[in-house]
Amino acid sequence: MRVVALVSGGKDSCYSMQLCKQHGHDVVALANLLPEESAPDELDSFCFQTVGHQLIGAYAACMGIPLFRKRISGTSSVQDLGYTPTEGDEVEDLYQLLAYVKENVPGIQAVASGAIASDYQRLRVENVCSRLNLVSLAYLWHQPQRLLLRGMVESGVEAILVKVACLGLHPRKHLGRTIAAMEPALLSLADAYGCNVCGEGGEYETLTLDCPVFTRGSIVLDEFE
Repeated sequence: MRVVALVSGGKDSCYSMQLCKQHGHDVVALANLLPEESAPDELDSFCFQTVGHQLIGAYAACMGIPLFRKRISGTSSVQDLGYTPTEGDEVEDLYQLLAYVKENVPGIQAVASGAIASDYQRLRVENVCSRLNLVSLAYLWHQPQRLLLRGMVESGVEAILVKVACLGLHPRKHLGRTIAAMEPALLSLADAYGCNVCGEGGEYETLTLDCPVFTRGSIVLDEFE
């Protein structure tokens, strides 16, 4: 199938694209939701990662496919697990973005996402897909997180931590480190405190600099703070 991939900049959405290709699908476009210009870099969103959105534009160049973006004007107004279309909710921003992609990219049949454990997120993506007659592809869904992280590292996903928010992770020590370097520490934290190895509890956020689907280049950080 011809697929548009939802990308946040994190490791999960990039690994999802890789698995799509392994299953014979063709990722032909990228879609991303980002904050309004006047909004903080990190929105109080129940559904979307916006940390690191400044580098998403480079993904299109690294893959040689078009990127479609929309600013998030809605909020997490419907916070129940189930979702019905609601004006002013951020899910409608996703609907509008994917509707635009479908109109402008011939033959789009499916949407790939990096959902692992959040029913809240998965059900919203599926709701939008059903309204647009698109198939939802979530190859990471309910996979064991230790195996997922190991698979990402072994496959060559180079992603760095850009946010930490749990006991045992420290900004000055861990920000900027790769998931490969952090894997032993994350496994230890999981054993000690029950943390989610892949960060599904909000323990950390990542930004992908290189991965197998980046066939035309990779991202190099000159500096960061």
